[in-house]
Amino acid sequence: MRSLLASIQLIFIFLVVACNNSETSSDNATTATVIARDSLFEKYQLAKIKLPPGFQISVYAEVPNARSLCIGEKGTVFAGNRAEDNVYAIVDLNKDGKADSIYIIAKGLNTPNGVAFRNGSLYVAEINRIIRYDSIESRLGNPPQPVVVYDKFPSEKHHGWKFIAFGPDDKLYVPVGAPCNICAKEDPIFSSITRMNPDGSGFEIFAKGIRNSVGFAWHPDTKELWFTENGRDEMGDDVPLCELNHAPKAGMDFGFPFCHQGDVLDPEFGKGKKCSDYIAPAQLLGPHVAPLGMRFYTGATFPAEYKNRIFMALHGSWNRSIPAGYSIMTATLEGNKVSKYEPFATGFLQHEKDVLGRPVDIQLLPDGNLLVSDDKNGVIYRIGYKG
Repeated sequence: MRSLLASIQLIFIFLVVACNNSETSSDNATTATVIARDSLFEKYQLAKIKLPPGFQISVYAEVPNARSLCIGEKGTVFAGNRAEDNVYAIVDLNKDGKADSIYIIAKGLNTPNGVAFRNGSLYVAEINRIIRYDSIESRLGNPPQPVVVYDKFPSEKHHGWKFIAFGPDDKLYVPVGAPCNICAKEDPIFSSITRMNPDGSGFEIFAKGIRNSVGFAWHPDTKELWFTENGRDEMGDDVPLCELNHAPKAGMDFGFPFCHQGDVLDPEFGKGKKCSDYIAPAQLLGPHVAPLGMRFYTGATFPAEYKNRIFMALHGSWNRSIPAGYSIMTATLEGNKVSKYEPFATGFLQHEKDVLGRPVDIQLLPDGNLLVSDDKNGVIYRIGYKG
């Protein structure tokens, strides 16, 4: 009997110790996660980023030279790249707002800036072609060989990197920037936004007179295209202003290289032209602010006033004497008119000289929060609303 009691006591003591150790281990893991989050928050000086009341910013993932973003059907975040020539897949398995795994699914590509997802396949835009990775979310650790969708884009690298997205018409839209600061090329493919069927057939130019667009999206109700455009350089610090444009139908001409910001004729190419012959911007965004990715907010997590508002990433000027941009802005629409243009996230530029980050693209998560890529820091931020 004494032996049995002693055995029971030993088992009880063992269970208590095991439970305590398990709790301690769990607490340590939680503490480690909090420390990691605080460390990244501090590393990228996110306390200096100013957001409207109730919003919070954190680091979702560290991804070298993170550029354009898209999301797969299973929630995988894909990130294009302009400097490393890689394409990344980011997975948040436990949905805690922080990446658990990061995969390199392609290496050695030709500036794979643009990514888009359709029917289980990831489309990637290189400078001269579009390629496709089929069934990619089930093969992140062993990616398939890409299928070439279209390979007839120009090879010029100046403004050659591309943002891509599928429209409501199920066509893939692909911009082709001007291969210069300012020029008029005979080939109409330059300074345009093109589109094609998912298999690469039916290629056509959708809109022209666009110096360089690296971000566009369709209004969730009207299904009409809106896009950002980078203005030309070397006309001074304050001219021209970059643009937000609206293209409700095919065949529209937005004026490049003849007219800038809707009312300024180019000193070289504008002779004999009239700005009234071209489509004026929907909103002027500021001089040399370099607007890139944009998305309409269609989630339910942010306050109601953000519904269908445009979020735009201003990458920031590169040669303005006083830097400008380096922020996330929003545009509120009333019908097809911008009624309000205002800052949402600022502080990526400190004291007009200290650059803390350069926003590139914006992507809406299924939970209604936003992701923002930053190619300077090699980071993807998550912006959420806590109220």
